[in-house]
Amino acid sequence: MKLVLASTSAYRKMLLERLRLRFETDKPETDETALPGEAPAATAERLSVEKARAVASRHPDALIIGSDQVAYLGVEVFGKPGTTENAVRQLQRMRGETVVFHTALTLLNTRSGATQTVGVPTHARFRQLSDEEIRRYVEKEKPLDCAGSAKSEGLGIALLEAMSGDDPTALIGLPLIALSRMLRHEGLDIP
Repeated sequence: MKLVLASTSAYRKMLLERLRLRFETDKPETDETALPGEAPAATAERLSVEKARAVASRHPDALIIGSDQVAYLGVEVFGKPGTTENAVRQLQRMRGETVVFHTALTLLNTRSGATQTVGVPTHARFRQLSDEEIRRYVEKEKPLDCAGSAKSEGLGIALLEAMSGDDPTALIGLPLIALSRMLRHEGLDIP
C-alpha cells in the first residue's frame, strides 16, 4: 500500500520524511471553519478526518494521513495569521499565557476503511514578551502560515518559557510518535 500525506504543508512533509518512508502528498480541499459551538480540540480532530477523506477517492489502495492543528487559549482560537499585523496581535495576546496547540492526526486505510484518530495537545507557556521582541521576531521569522504565529522549530522557541506534551513533533504539526504507532498497527515496520 502506498502512503499519502493529505497536506501540502512543508512542515508536515519535513516531519514525515524523518520516518524514511516513501510517500506522496495530495492537497485536500477542505473548509477549515469551525462548526458553531465546536470545541477547538474537536475542530482539529474533525478536520484531520475530513482532510484524509478528501483525498481518499484518488488513492483507493493507500494509507492516508490527515492532520490539523488548532491553537487556543480558553475559547479564543489563534489561526494562521496571514499578515504581520495579525501575527503581532496574536503574540501580544499570548504573552505570559499558556496556549494549547491541539494537533489531531488521522490514519485512513482506504482498502479496509479502518480509521484511527488521535488528538495530541501541547501546552506552550509564552514568556512575558515586550512589543519590541514580538515585532523583531515576526520580522525575522515571518510566521504567517502557522497557527499561533510562532515556529517552535525555529526562532520561535525563544518566545517560550516552557512547553509540555507527549510528542515534541506535535507542536510542529505532525505527531510522529502517534503516527508511528498507527502505522505499526497497519502492519508497517517502523523503524
